[in-house]
Amino acid sequence: MTKRERVIEAMNNRPVDRPPVGFWFHFRGEQTAGRPCVQAHLDYYNNVGVDIAKLMCDGYFDYPNPVAKAARTPKDWYAMKPLGADSEFIRGQVARAKAVKEGLTSECLVLYNVFAPFSSLRFGTSDELVMRHLREDPDAVAFALDVVAQDNALLCEKLITEAGIDGVYYCVQGGEKDRFTPEEYRALITPSDLQVLGHANRFSDCNVLHCCGWAGIPNHLQVWQDYPAKAVNWACSIEGMGLKEGKAFFGGRCVLGGFDNRPTGLLFRGSKEEIQAFTRKLAWEAGQTGVMIGADCTLPSDVDRQHFQWVVDALDGR
Repeated sequence: MTKRERVIEAMNNRPVDRPPVGFWFHFRGEQTAGRPCVQAHLDYYNNVGVDIAKLMCDGYFDYPNPVAKAARTPKDWYAMKPLGADSEFIRGQVARAKAVKEGLTSECLVLYNVFAPFSSLRFGTSDELVMRHLREDPDAVAFALDVVAQDNALLCEKLITEAGIDGVYYCVQGGEKDRFTPEEYRALITPSDLQVLGHANRFSDCNVLHCCGWAGIPNHLQVWQDYPAKAVNWACSIEGMGLKEGKAFFGGRCVLGGFDNRPTGLLFRGSKEEIQAFTRKLAWEAGQTGVMIGADCTLPSDVDRQHFQWVVDALDGR
């Protein structure tokens, strides 16, 4: 069974020879752009036995819409227009993803990190500004989120149809329990979330929903419970919900995760014996069908890549 076949079978809740494995981290310095970024991905995924190659959008967190950059009052958002297919924001990411895809020799299933519009808008302005304007004029921010959604949806389409990746790793944020009530989130943020994810699903059946625990605060996971994706990843350590419980919570869909991604976590600091013992325990408790082993989120960039290989080796019986 090839790596890609293993992931697709797991995503479809069919038997596999072992659970697939996927770990990733942000690149730093010159490796966030251009050929160095492409080579950094290839140096990792062509030399470590993970099954999923999740390509990072490092260097493209900042949504570069000039109107958004200049927005000071809620009414300013109404002047926003999509960046469009010819923008560097879209062309650059597609070109980089294509270059990595073409250079891979490891038969991994390839995903690309795409943020939901709420995150893109905050990255391109500020969290404080977006939240303040949401309170003052939610319709104006909804207009802006729709514009961002058009760009992020088009990015998903071109990543799949032009760069040749298998699907997107779609990161939703903002569900922290101290930010919105579930009802507020569903009314204000969910429409733009689903606009992008629904479009990605038109072009791929291998999309992963990442319910991000970036803030270290538990989320209202129920706001994402019905989002249509083939597999789901969340912060087990923050949400207090393991893979087996989460599989039931998300309707029996394929689940991804299990390891704490923080620098204090086992995957970062553990010995080979500790990491492999935990890996076997994860696979035993969660089951062998519809389960993929990974981390709660992106790992620290200085994590030892050999630790990922230890996880693969444990599942391979080595």
